[in-house]
Amino acid sequence: MRLGPDYKAEYESLKILLLDMAQQRSVDVLLEMIVRRLAQRPQLALVRIWLVLPGNDCVSCPLSRQCPQLGVCLHLVASAGSPMDFGQGDESGPGGDFQCLPLGVGNVGRIAASGKPLEILNIANQYDPFTPREWLQREGIVGFVGQPLSHRGNILGVLALYVRIQPEQEGIVWARMIADHAASAIANARAFEEIERLRRQLELENEYLREEVLEARALGDIIGKSPAILNVVQQIDLVAPTDASVLILGESGTGKELVAREIYKRSGRQSRAMIKINCASIPKELYESEFFGHVKGAFTGAIKDRAGRFEAADGGTLFLDEVGEIPLELQGKLLRVLQDGHYERVGEEVTRQVDVRIIAATNRNLKQEVEERQFRQDLYYRLNVFPIEIAPLRRRREDIPLLAGQFLKQVSTKMNRPLPRLTEAHLLDLQSYDWPGNVRELQNVIERAVITSRSGTLHFNLPRGRVRASQSGQFDRATRLETNLEVLHEEEMRRRERDNIRAALFKSNGKIYGPGGAAELIGLRPTTLAARIKKMGLRKSDLLGGDSTARKVISLEAGNKF
Repeated sequence: MRLGPDYKAEYESLKILLLDMAQQRSVDVLLEMIVRRLAQRPQLALVRIWLVLPGNDCVSCPLSRQCPQLGVCLHLVASAGSPMDFGQGDESGPGGDFQCLPLGVGNVGRIAASGKPLEILNIANQYDPFTPREWLQREGIVGFVGQPLSHRGNILGVLALYVRIQPEQEGIVWARMIADHAASAIANARAFEEIERLRRQLELENEYLREEVLEARALGDIIGKSPAILNVVQQIDLVAPTDASVLILGESGTGKELVAREIYKRSGRQSRAMIKINCASIPKELYESEFFGHVKGAFTGAIKDRAGRFEAADGGTLFLDEVGEIPLELQGKLLRVLQDGHYERVGEEVTRQVDVRIIAATNRNLKQEVEERQFRQDLYYRLNVFPIEIAPLRRRREDIPLLAGQFLKQVSTKMNRPLPRLTEAHLLDLQSYDWPGNVRELQNVIERAVITSRSGTLHFNLPRGRVRASQSGQFDRATRLETNLEVLHEEEMRRRERDNIRAALFKSNGKIYGPGGAAELIGLRPTTLAARIKKMGLRKSDLLGGDSTARKVISLEAGNKF
């Protein structure tokens, strides 16, 4: 290789090539750029790049017998040149008979195997089975310069240059420099491609995980796919973007606070705080101070000024948990701040103003308490702008497997224990229980089961004396009275059935079939009743204790009477 007559232009062209190689992030584009740029020089008949890659089909490869290590060889990945006679065939393309070359075989193979460059000043005197002599003569090729593509001690491939003039030292130095930069650029481009591949894979995995989570979770931390939960989600979607007051209704442990937080997170006030007040835990004498704050000396113990929860929530959301516990005499002051945003701190005459959104929750029947005058009607209407009712767990049993699985993962991670197996039998057991404590009770039961589990075996210690619901999850009157019913022994059940049949036979005058027959009175098919009479071994003398008067009343008719 020799620099052209315009030395400065040639030097500038090679320098730009080195800079462009460093910026390329695609291996294919990089390789094509290198061979095309170098092949623009008339002294270069052919430029090729071979890379060490896994073999495609070593069994059918014609050079497999010469390959020292099957499975890895040199692959022709880029080729460019300027043939002198197109009519005799163009060898500049990446095609040809030898797409793969064994390591250590031929000029190119020896460079890759040894990691050492090879310069041939007179190629006609050195035989290479992979370089046709007629092609060398036709293209006027006299020399060969081969440089290993080495990066951090690893041979990535070979840069091969077929030249029409004898290579000089200056050209060989440039070839070495280009090969070194090319090797680094190839390694960097491969790294960028791998990063891009992993990024795309991660995006796909995240998308899949998002879909999987959305299938198991209706919204955020609210887990479930039952119609009741989906209805709650729809209501959250409707009301969250507004500033309307929301009243969340539901039994204790159903997750009212989770719903409140989801409304907050999807609202326009999510950049500001959501302040929670547990109205059931505040002493009656401290309600006003807790809500509105106080000034120093307002009452015993008020040693400094203190801002209330309304002031802390200004611009954000105030969550009034267990709002039904607010004393009746303080509800008027709460109503005022909800209506116009005005309030005064305890012991202060300065009127302050706030802008808060109210989300309230209760497990009490506020409508009934309004009727009983235990809760202000005007406050109720102010809070109840958009009510959301959360169904108890017994009405959404299809959510229990999802909830149980989630709680099991959380508790196992928290306690640093292996994840126990949740079987179908476990789920049936959990779904048959009524859960008076709802989701909170389920979480406690799961946590207790993990603590007491041995060898990864779970055991749910459910209160067996509790009311069990039917599979439909509905509470009917018989279910509610179940604990008051008498439990009968099997023998007593058979005795009662026997007495019932005897009474029906007596009332029907011994008649089994037809209108007014014993079968119709009991509600059985006549053939079924006849079979039971036979199975019980009942006789006429057994009728009502064998009473003679009763026996005289019964006139037997064949096939129809007892």
